[in-house]
Amino acid sequence: MHADEADIDEALVGRLVAAQFPAWAGLTVRRVGSAGTSNVMYRLGRDMVVRLPRLAGSAEDVEREHRWLPRLAAVLPVAIPVPVAQGAPGEGYPYAWSVFRWLDGATPDPGRPLAEPGLFAKDVAEFLIALREADPAGAPAAYRGGPLAERDGSTREVIAGLRGLVDAGAAAAVWDAALRAPAWQGPAVWVHGDLQPGNVLVDRGRLSAVIDFECMGVGDPAVDLISAWYLMDAEAHKAFRAALGPGTDDAMWARGRGWALTIALNELRYYRETNPVMADIARRVLSRLTEGRTGS
Repeated sequence: MHADEADIDEALVGRLVAAQFPAWAGLTVRRVGSAGTSNVMYRLGRDMVVRLPRLAGSAEDVEREHRWLPRLAAVLPVAIPVPVAQGAPGEGYPYAWSVFRWLDGATPDPGRPLAEPGLFAKDVAEFLIALREADPAGAPAAYRGGPLAERDGSTREVIAGLRGLVDAGAAAAVWDAALRAPAWQGPAVWVHGDLQPGNVLVDRGRLSAVIDFECMGVGDPAVDLISAWYLMDAEAHKAFRAALGPGTDDAMWARGRGWALTIALNELRYYRETNPVMADIARRVLSRLTEGRTGS
């Protein structure tokens, strides 16, 4: 997917584990199927997973994950990754890497409705409410979560570049409305920043875990409203907004639409040739946003 990503395979992971954590040297190592773009995962035995950054930028987040995920895990209503160990560069691999506890569940199929869409929407809302209430003292700024205006020029450039693949006029209208919405005036709160199908786990239609906190930090909570368009159909979308309560006002909702739009546009631009799963998800999100199928 990326021209400069590291070469990673099962043999490398086995050597890294054996050299740095010899007590686990006899455990099986198996690639975990994923459309993830920043990290590669290998299941280690039955109860652990090794997560290795593909790129230098992703490797910079390893320390932050090991510092903050245990603190967040203590206050969130669903499971999140808990670090077991941190690995160092070695065996020709250049980055820090992690071992986490394995979390059961499956990522939702973007093309198939969930068994319990309304309950799932309420689960996501409860997760976000708890995340927003987590203590932000000393927390880093989120990768996403600043003013949308900072992305104006690049977003309009992508809209123009995808003309013919997306409804450019409708996309621009969504973006303009997001920029007109009043900016976030409250304190920066914890956000996940990337709530889409590959980053949540479900069990019997309910949210069982949230994974991949690479974009986490504090910022405008509107960014996490992307989950309405990335994870939910129209009916679940309504239940989601109701469960979030009056604190999620029209301005935040408009900014959330803007975040969903700019993220999906950039994913479609970057991954349409290299990651069909990500590109298909982005197309679905853009369709929902520009065709108005999920309401305001």
